[in-house]
Amino acid sequence: MRTDPMTRPDRSRSRRWPAVTATLLPLAPVALAHPGDHAAALLLALTAAIAAVVSLLPWPLGRVTLTTAAGAVAGASLLVDLCYPGPYRLPAFWAPFEWLGLLGVLFRAVRRLPDRWVGPIGGLVALAAVVLPLRFALRTPQGGAAGPVGGVLFCLLPVLGVAGASLYLRVLDARRERAVARARREQRLEVARGLHDFVAHEITGIVLEVQAGQLPGQDAEETAALLRRLEEAGLRALDSMDEMVGALREDQGAAGTTRRLGLADLPELVARFGTKGGPRATVDLAPEAVGLLAAEAQATAYAVVLEALTNVRRHAPQATEVTVRVAPEPDGRGVRVTVGDTGGPAARRPRLRRRPGAGGTGLAGLAARATAHGGTLTSGPLGPSGWQVCCTLPGR
Repeated sequence: MRTDPMTRPDRSRSRRWPAVTATLLPLAPVALAHPGDHAAALLLALTAAIAAVVSLLPWPLGRVTLTTAAGAVAGASLLVDLCYPGPYRLPAFWAPFEWLGLLGVLFRAVRRLPDRWVGPIGGLVALAAVVLPLRFALRTPQGGAAGPVGGVLFCLLPVLGVAGASLYLRVLDARRERAVARARREQRLEVARGLHDFVAHEITGIVLEVQAGQLPGQDAEETAALLRRLEEAGLRALDSMDEMVGALREDQGAAGTTRRLGLADLPELVARFGTKGGPRATVDLAPEAVGLLAAEAQATAYAVVLEALTNVRRHAPQATEVTVRVAPEPDGRGVRVTVGDTGGPAARRPRLRRRPGAGGTGLAGLAARATAHGGTLTSGPLGPSGWQVCCTLPGR
């Protein structure tokens, strides 16, 4: 059922009613003051009313921010303390209203002000609330020192309590914001890893296949096989993109970011790599190694193999053989994954052409992931012209 806009309640107006009431309440007794004290009474009432309004209204209000409003309230209160011209009895009536308003301003200032202003403005408001009793006590004839000291101490404890409570809530708000930012960053990194691990791998294969298809001497059968491989690689890339886009939807969150693949999926990956007209690829997977790693570590091992195979396509088109070995460590407490190519004659396939400075971050990111699991990742030459990537990961 829709509400008529003419009869819809104005929420902003309803939020301002407490501020209007807080303004009128201190102003109402001004008419009851002695005729000669109306000016002083009005000054005290306005100071109390402004403190109450600032503590209740939503900020920013137009161009006026909470920083400006809180600073103005504290400055006005301290100025009246110094320059109040009226009889000493009047502050005793309006001081409680102003004091409560200053406590409300202090609470909002410490919790909501920017970091650069929370100390100066919060301290100024707290000072105004603590010394407010001196407006009355210092002007009392023959009052002595006990009254001012007692009033300051009486106000100090609530001020410290309000400041501590608002500071605690500010810390909780900051922690919540950092947790949300961390979750978003982790989700972005997970999506970026998925783009790099899966989509970039397939697109690299597609580009190299297209470059190879441009070479002369291709017959109809080879062209048909090439197109089938391109179609399969494109569909796999689309599936990966669909999964990552689905992970960004609000109803799924970061839990379903990308597919979780492990050591058991390596034979399929290596077999697919070897059927694309590149170097001959073999895998030596020890069955007992699969159960030694947790799911997260297995996903990292799979990503290492995927990145190493992608780098073979990009940087070693002359390679003739690629070997993937997965075996337990000699002490049985971890798994070692190695991917090596034997090199070969000068380029027998077209080299992947990329813009200068592109890439170069895959192994660095995987090294960080391996380190996070307590493992290591190294790479270096293998034989006269080959290259090897080696990753060790601790067991469960």
